[in-house]
Amino acid sequence: MPNQSVTTPRPAHSPQQPPPLPLRRSQRIPFSPTYLKDFHCNFLTSSPQLSKGISHPLSSVINYNTLSSSHLHYVLSLSTHEEPKFYHQAVKSQEWVVAMKAEIDALTANNTWTIVDLTSGKHPIGCKWVYKIKYRSDGSVERYKARLVAKGFTQTEGLDYFETFAPVAKLTTVRLLLAVASSQTWFLHQLDVNNAFLHGDLEEEVYMTIPQGVVCSKPNQVCKLHKSLYGLKQASRQWYNKLSTCLLSFGYKHSPHDHSLFTKTANGLFTALLIYVDDLILAGTDIYEINSVKQHLHDSFRIKDLGPLKYFLGLEIARSSTGITVSHRKYALDILSDSGFLASKPVPSPMVKTLKLHNDDNDLCANPGEYRQLVGRLLYLTNTRPDISYAVQQLSQFMAAPTTAHLKAFHRILRYIKGKPGQGLFYPASFPLQLKAFSDSDWAACIDTRKSISGYCIFLGNSLISWRSKK
Repeated sequence: MPNQSVTTPRPAHSPQQPPPLPLRRSQRIPFSPTYLKDFHCNFLTSSPQLSKGISHPLSSVINYNTLSSSHLHYVLSLSTHEEPKFYHQAVKSQEWVVAMKAEIDALTANNTWTIVDLTSGKHPIGCKWVYKIKYRSDGSVERYKARLVAKGFTQTEGLDYFETFAPVAKLTTVRLLLAVASSQTWFLHQLDVNNAFLHGDLEEEVYMTIPQGVVCSKPNQVCKLHKSLYGLKQASRQWYNKLSTCLLSFGYKHSPHDHSLFTKTANGLFTALLIYVDDLILAGTDIYEINSVKQHLHDSFRIKDLGPLKYFLGLEIARSSTGITVSHRKYALDILSDSGFLASKPVPSPMVKTLKLHNDDNDLCANPGEYRQLVGRLLYLTNTRPDISYAVQQLSQFMAAPTTAHLKAFHRILRYIKGKPGQGLFYPASFPLQLKAFSDSDWAACIDTRKSISGYCIFLGNSLISWRSKK
């Protein structure tokens, strides 16, 4: 038998394993991705250094050092107060509860409605609360204003309303009045009519649901309206008829070019009054005549004298010895905030010069409503920003089917606005009022229709009062 050797295996000597490390949270400081640095993003993090990662903070383009102390207080007040959107938000604040009670008391004292059982065959319209903060000329909060409005979109033509049209001031007329007032050193004052629409006489039979916050004696009751109410289809017409009758009886005349403008000339003194619903601008050469018409309006309605003109239809108006500045600073910042572009990188122009936009069925926007909302908001911003009129006009053509390329072009406009959010118009003082107009047009520039794009601008002296870009 051959010799066989049996090898005995050696015992394995396993090295000693190190103890497992305890679990811990990462100490790495989180930063937003690079591609998000052009946007204003709120990340759920407790790191205080995240906000330092913004490449283009808003403070780099806004400078308040050139503003007077009173105007600085005013513009800062516009940015620090928020207004509730719904009733359940407003009832949490004592200021808004008091404001709603004051509105109900005013409606009751005016005999605006009677709470009755709903007549068979009648359909009541709805109502809602709207909230607004009113400011003094120095920027401090004057009052919290709650307005009860009817849902007039549920009214039926020929049943509970007929005629509805009522003129309001054109923005061109507002700019023209400011330019003339600055050049001729006129007085500029602003009035607000309290509960203006309640003065209109309602001729139709209209029923409305019980407002939130009003308690009725039994269920299924409604308000039968005797007076006009905000939100009704015919409310603005009834109020305009009432106000114009009052002004005509005091010697004022309609302007044939804008029926919201009333003028009066007596003893060589000129006074103009401009109406936008219940907001009034008074301009003239004689402060005594201005005070006289204020008293006449106060005897007919209850008005609020807001003093020198500061804020009108979102326009921020600042006057100095050199002229009048008009801007949409707060409105522009609101657009940037709502769009997430407060921290975006500014660009020097609103549109790339060589960019050619056209209709395209591919790569459509996931949310076309966002695009259409931007169009509407920027169209209003062009009332003080002629520098973006052409770009907004170009992009407003594609609201039916916007693509991501169109939305990207809109984002460039927002980044341009970020660079100069307070830019606006300047109307110099003591300048000759010579009317000048300029116009231009290209040739078949539209790729889809081969139509031409024309534009014009009209100056009164050195004050730009009207402009447009149109295909």
